[in-house]
Amino acid sequence: MNESSRNASDDNLSIAERIILVQDIWDSVAVEQDDLVLNESQRAELDTRMAEHLASPDEGNSWEQIKHRLSQK
Repeated sequence: MNESSRNASDDNLSIAERIILVQDIWDSVAVEQDDLVLNESQRAELDTRMAEHLASPDEGNSWEQIKHRLSQK
């Protein structure tokens, strides 16, 4: 990571520096994504959720509905 990443605790970062920091963090996650391993329980839960979604794709709330509900609190 570059110098801005190592200064994450610095509250005086400009907006541009914070954006670079976030990009650096995201890039580091993307590089290591192949290292992410799901255990059987996690995989089963994801499979269940996907099957439920495919069976009833119109169920649930849209992201817009969720944002609206959260902004009301």
